[in-house]
Amino acid sequence: MKISIGSDHAGYAYKERIVLHLVSAGHEVVDCGTHSSESTDYPLYVIPAAEMAARGETDCGIVLGGSGNGEAMAANKVRGVRCALCWNNQTAEFSRKHNNANVISIGQRMTSIEIALDILDVFLKTEFEGGRHQHRIDEVGHYEQTGELVKLP
Repeated sequence: MKISIGSDHAGYAYKERIVLHLVSAGHEVVDCGTHSSESTDYPLYVIPAAEMAARGETDCGIVLGGSGNGEAMAANKVRGVRCALCWNNQTAEFSRKHNNANVISIGQRMTSIEIALDILDVFLKTEFEGGRHQHRIDEVGHYEQTGELVKLP
């Protein structure tokens, strides 16, 4: 897989470990920064990683910060992104199976690196179930495109 990744200073240490983990598993990684633990603004790194996933330039994106909340919010401002804030394997699994998440957010201050890597591995290996979940994603996409909330078949 080709994966984009972006973090602020509070997610930098995990970003570096995750990049190594992904590359050792045979993935191609596009590192959108930051490139140090010096204080910085997460939108500058998270949004480019999310944009790459939304445009299909990468198969998915990873965003990281202290809690992961701001990063998920910023990523979800990008049209076509479905970013899930995940804190355990089950949230990662359901974000893919039920919501077809294309970006994952993890908080460095919220979990250990070992758990974060497990969460990420579950996210990457889980497939979207489609079926009854697809029309809900279509409804969100319709709203995102038109601003109109409608029940779709």
